[in-house]
Amino acid sequence: MLTRRRFLATAAYTLIAARLHPQGFSKTQVALSVPLEATGLHVPVDFVGLSYEVQQLGDPTFFSAQNSGLIRAFKALSSAGVLRLGGNSSEFAYWKPAPDSPEPEHPQVREAEGEPKAHYYAVTAEAVKHLAEFLRATGWTCLYGIGMGTNTSARAAEEAAFVAETLGDRLQYFLMGNEPDLFDRHLRDPKTWSAKTYLEEWLTLARAIAARVPGARFGLPDVTGKVSWLTEISDQWPSIQSPPQVTTLTHHYYFGGPATNPEVNIPNLLKPATMDKVQNTANIAAAAASKIDARVRMTEGNTCYRGGKPGVSDVFAAALWSADYSLLLASNNYSGVNLHGGTGKSVANSVGGSLPGDALLEANGESPEQIAAHPHPFYTPIGTFGSDYQLEPVAYGLKFAGSFSGGTLLKTEFSTKLQAAGVNATAYAAKLPGGQTSVIILNKDAAVDLAVELDFGRGVSGAARTEILHAPALDSREAQITTATKTDSLKQGKCSVTVPHATGLRLTLT
Repeated sequence: MLTRRRFLATAAYTLIAARLHPQGFSKTQVALSVPLEATGLHVPVDFVGLSYEVQQLGDPTFFSAQNSGLIRAFKALSSAGVLRLGGNSSEFAYWKPAPDSPEPEHPQVREAEGEPKAHYYAVTAEAVKHLAEFLRATGWTCLYGIGMGTNTSARAAEEAAFVAETLGDRLQYFLMGNEPDLFDRHLRDPKTWSAKTYLEEWLTLARAIAARVPGARFGLPDVTGKVSWLTEISDQWPSIQSPPQVTTLTHHYYFGGPATNPEVNIPNLLKPATMDKVQNTANIAAAAASKIDARVRMTEGNTCYRGGKPGVSDVFAAALWSADYSLLLASNNYSGVNLHGGTGKSVANSVGGSLPGDALLEANGESPEQIAAHPHPFYTPIGTFGSDYQLEPVAYGLKFAGSFSGGTLLKTEFSTKLQAAGVNATAYAAKLPGGQTSVIILNKDAAVDLAVELDFGRGVSGAARTEILHAPALDSREAQITTATKTDSLKQGKCSVTVPHATGLRLTLT
């Protein structure tokens, strides 16, 4: 059903759509061989994840068993996902174990563009108890972020002890410090701050927590741009005496930003060079993780930092991007992906008080009613409209990629074949937990349809069921995953499919 909110948002981009989508479309043909043996990497069953600001806990009713709408949205995205709590706002939270617990004294900090103002807020025992109920209701687990920038080791340990006892097996590990590579902008002395001084502080907090929570597990360093910190930390790790139990090296990723940056656009988001840069980051992260016998996880990221860009972050192009990005990380042995979102207020607070995307829409002449029709923040996977929660396009891409969760990737030559064909498309294959072979093809090209012959091997037979990730256009404010009403049988182990421009297709042998 086309709601008024969807109508207003789609109508606002009608003229842009006419420019983005040419009238004639060409077709490229390519043959892809699908191997029978699952010799690739395993995709964790909980690969799919979301990231929210810790400040969201300021409303104890948000993550709670009573928030049935949000629970339904989480379960629609994944039956076994991972919620990460962190974000810029985590550095201004303080632990309040009891209603009469006094607010602690806070250190002086500097203001910086894009960083939260020094407005402190409490995380209460009530909020953590409700969080535990929410996690049990959704079937999800949690990566729990504890602030480092304005915290003390004693308060961190007290909070961690309560969280560990309350969340129980729903807690995977703790994260301390959000984007510490940017602390020199407002929280630490830029003359002395480095990966080395960060690690020294982190160890103090981690050891205090481990003393209160035996067996505590951790992820680090949750950096934004300086992925080189992962290398520096892994190089220093062997020299640490009795190190805390680190299971995961973590980093963030945003394609670009802020919303006012003209380079943040659909063509740039979907071009192959964007994923080439992602691969370079994955190479560095994976090499660092292997040195300390850990995995890598992208714990916070999305299309455009500081809340997203209307017309890029909240449209179908973001679905194709998130599907491709997630599957590329899976093929690099990442344990998961957490796309950042939440309510507009919490994310606006985390980036200084307002969303640049709103100013962009105002400058373009949109009315308050039209602006309100967009999700806030613009990149959020789950849009919040009053008491209504709905999956946004970027979430549909994550859900599409998440269909491989629990499976084993197949080693293919898909990338070489598609690159040689000259089409902007990617493809991945996996053996699912039930034994079925499944292939995902993402045609990110705005003007070229893709005719694909899939060869599963001459001796393979069976029926092929298809699902389509689609929308009317790349800049449509919607996304859908549609399952075909009929199946096609393999002929001599082969099956031909057409993947239209700006569309994703998943074919599974039944």
